[in-house]
Amino acid sequence: MASDGPENDSWEDEAPTVGPAPDPRTPDATAPAPAEPDAGRPHQGGGIHPDRAYASGPHSAPSAGRPEADRRGRAPDAGDQDRPQTAGPAPAPGHSSHHGDRPLAHSADGKGPAPQRPEPRGGLLMGRPFGVPVYVAPSWFLVAALITWVFGGQLERVLPELGAARYLVSLFFAVAFYASVLVHELAHTVAALRFKLPVRRIQLQFFGGVSEIEKEAETPGREFVLAFVGPLLSLALAGVFYAALLAVEPGTVPGVLLAGLMISNLIVAAFNLLPGLPLDGGRMLRAVVWKITGKPMTGTIAAAWVGRALAVSVLIGLPLLTQSGALGTDAVDNVGMDTVLDALLAAILAAIIWTGAGNSLRMARLREHLPELRARALTRRAVPVETDTPLSEALRRANAAGARALVVVDADGKPLSLVREAAIVGVPEHRRPWVAVGGLAQDLTDGMRVSAELSGEELLDALRATPATEYLVVEETGEIYGVLSAADVERAFVKAMARPS
Repeated sequence: MASDGPENDSWEDEAPTVGPAPDPRTPDATAPAPAEPDAGRPHQGGGIHPDRAYASGPHSAPSAGRPEADRRGRAPDAGDQDRPQTAGPAPAPGHSSHHGDRPLAHSADGKGPAPQRPEPRGGLLMGRPFGVPVYVAPSWFLVAALITWVFGGQLERVLPELGAARYLVSLFFAVAFYASVLVHELAHTVAALRFKLPVRRIQLQFFGGVSEIEKEAETPGREFVLAFVGPLLSLALAGVFYAALLAVEPGTVPGVLLAGLMISNLIVAAFNLLPGLPLDGGRMLRAVVWKITGKPMTGTIAAAWVGRALAVSVLIGLPLLTQSGALGTDAVDNVGMDTVLDALLAAILAAIIWTGAGNSLRMARLREHLPELRARALTRRAVPVETDTPLSEALRRANAAGARALVVVDADGKPLSLVREAAIVGVPEHRRPWVAVGGLAQDLTDGMRVSAELSGEELLDALRATPATEYLVVEETGEIYGVLSAADVERAFVKAMARPS
């Protein structure tokens, strides 16, 4: 890929300029049978992986290419940025090097991205329904305590005979309410699994829960169903609690609990049906606009801006409604603690909705640009060297061929390992004639071989499955295409995200 550093750096003092990629089938272009590079699965931080997320609370945590270079010896066009195969004989002088082919030993700071951290567990693991881990975030305990305190105060007015036991009843209500939230999330999860969409986890947290669905729905119809099943289950639960309420005596502990659960599930359903991202109603609106326009990005933009308008409405409207008594409370003429708490709650909800809408826009832009990340376009040319080759000699061969990577092979040309760029940079120039490349190489393991045809999410998934700094890129025939640097993929990813949609 295009590199960010100087274009004329060299492994040696006077390295020749680089021309088109030579034919791999020339006698000097050993193309050994590939080995396996470090590839990956959906993961873990760094922002590379795209998520879909469905929330049952007031929020939803979001959830360059180049044509192949001609191998017949012609100089590539300006757009022909591929650098295929292991390098053969030195190209004819006079062709300027593409800045993406800056020699390895002086590449930037020589550092690839740090190995990716394991994905955060997300709190306390509660179980794995349908094979999907369910976590309770630490913030849940804070909101559970808040619900216990608030609901306990209401119980004191309705059932004063309970005394201190009212807080045990309130705690039971908090747990039962979040069990309802979990059912809401499981509805999203079951629908996603039915549509063959992987779900990373469900997390119960402050202000609700979130189902982290890793891939986009393929059609607007599936997107609509995937979003609608959550509020639908919350409405169904409200109906169940209402039916149970008819069978118990009012003014009792079961009656108060059932009434509270019925009302809370109605609120969850109604709130999530509001037509703005990141709420379920916003995803339903996105699906409708997607269906009408045929463009998922247009649906995302429309639903995200409606979500931002909702955030502003909540920020301004909720305190006004509570002060006016429109929500069933007494009208308030002066500013007291309840008014401050209402304003604080409105601000938190508005911030969550606004941030979620922005995250949805960013995720949509990411998905729009992901196809531009192609292994074939980002791969560096490589030269094969045997394990006891001095580093200085290996670098001379690479510079002569205009390559930026080294593949260690055995006597039969079979790839054994990849010489790490950071290790080369760490060897002083005067020591390079005495250091063998084998001591600087990383053994090829399962997952460190990637196909030259990978692109977009498939490429990122492959790299996440086996974190490494370099990967061996191979053709479908098993022929070596070159070496892919994780740092190059990272830079291409950042550049793609920076471009406007």
